[in-house]
Amino acid sequence: MPTSSDSTPRSPGDSADAPKGLRALGDPVVLILSIGFIIAFILLSFYDLNMVADGVSAGFAWTAKTLGSYFQFFLLATFFIAIGLAATPAAKAKIGNLDAPEMSTFKWLSIILCTLLAGGGVFFAAGEPIYHFVVTPPALDTEAATPEAVAGALGQSFMHWGFLAWAVLGTLAAIVLAHSHYVKGQPLQPRTLLYPVLGKRLLSGPLGGVIDALCVISMVAGTVGPIGFLSTQVSFGLHELFGAPNAFGTQLAVLVALGSIYVISAMTGIHRGIQILSRFNVFLALGIGAVIVLFGPTLYFVNTYLSSMGSYATNFFAMATTTADTAPDWWMQWWTVFFFAWFIGYAPLMAIFVARISRGRSIREMIIAVAVIAPIATTVWFTLLGGSGIYYQLEGVIDLTEALNNFQFDVATLTVAQALPGGTWMGLAILLLTTIFVATTGDSMSYSIAVVGAGHDQPSPKVRAFWGIAMALMAGILLKMGAGQVGALQQFIVLAAVPVSFILLPTLWEGPKAAYAMARQQGIID
Repeated sequence: MPTSSDSTPRSPGDSADAPKGLRALGDPVVLILSIGFIIAFILLSFYDLNMVADGVSAGFAWTAKTLGSYFQFFLLATFFIAIGLAATPAAKAKIGNLDAPEMSTFKWLSIILCTLLAGGGVFFAAGEPIYHFVVTPPALDTEAATPEAVAGALGQSFMHWGFLAWAVLGTLAAIVLAHSHYVKGQPLQPRTLLYPVLGKRLLSGPLGGVIDALCVISMVAGTVGPIGFLSTQVSFGLHELFGAPNAFGTQLAVLVALGSIYVISAMTGIHRGIQILSRFNVFLALGIGAVIVLFGPTLYFVNTYLSSMGSYATNFFAMATTTADTAPDWWMQWWTVFFFAWFIGYAPLMAIFVARISRGRSIREMIIAVAVIAPIATTVWFTLLGGSGIYYQLEGVIDLTEALNNFQFDVATLTVAQALPGGTWMGLAILLLTTIFVATTGDSMSYSIAVVGAGHDQPSPKVRAFWGIAMALMAGILLKMGAGQVGALQQFIVLAAVPVSFILLPTLWEGPKAAYAMARQQGIID
């Protein structure tokens, strides 16, 4: 069986006439388009902040209204096809031509949880459930800010961060990429997802570079946002907890520290930095969760989790299929469609990463870990943090109505953290947890972009560092202009999700085909 390193087709970045500097960083088409996007966004922002923000906002609104239902259909189809596939005999097939996993189950699950949940889930875990508690979601009819609204508020949060979100990040696309790369020797790049549709020329032609670049740009837009917002959140937290100046200087210091952590982690690789950082964060999250459960309203958490999962299951399709015709445009733009588009934009590079870390695991193990275990862990975390916030809101300990109506989620996170057992120490611990979660996104995505450039799963550490530093620099420049430009870039992922969704579309049928092909090759089925 040929290995990935000696059988990957040559890309434009390998050609003899390509500049040496560009060859070192991977496919020049990917590099030029991706870096070109970063530079163009920054230069246009310097030229006219409002023009960029207004332009992205208009495209964001149009995409959400016009293609929101398509995004919803795609996530629903991905989840149910993946779960159905996991129940077949073909799901016994092993990924990556290895008989045994490269890492223990705990390490593997830790990396999955920390990479895919990342700063976004932690950032929204406190504030989003409270928001849905004080502003009733369109699919529900409970009276806002009442005890009856609690289950639905958490259930709506589960919809955004639960089974559908996780499934699109690392199931069918990961299966297609694993089969294409580790069995057929094709590049470990997003372009490979379209090989069954567009054919062999795609693997070595400029169109393949454009496809890869679209996925890289989408991921950069979705990652620079959490990196930038993490800096503002920690800066605000340090100001509230210790009186540090809540200014650009503090934000920049946080950004430098965060960038240093995830760049070093990315350079040392999956089995060292990325794995160690993920394990540390899982232990920290478990410690924080234990304190909340043991010293908080324990029975309330148990009852709320059960009732919220009941609301999630009962209203699953109503919440998943709420459209712009049945809900206010602004609600769909800023909640369901925004999140679903965000996950679609991340999906190709996340799938590359999941395929890489899952070598030696069965397809069934991978699907269950990504689409079942991880979402359940996420719902528990949202219940502990967001459920605590709702509890303290009901008790009158805190009041986040005004802050959340203004989408000030950094205020929500710290306010809830300070109300938890431990007060200031809990606030500091959650800030650290959020920082490491964002770092695990930064390191895994720096690694994945480098993989896209190289076409195999052993990219140069220097290239990983290059992309990590590039994203941190972009976040720093946009923060200097104002947090609004970071937000504009984050909205851009909804636009980028449009072409990325079409790149992913063939996985709905190619995922099962790839699984059955691996199962036949391994003698599991005839």
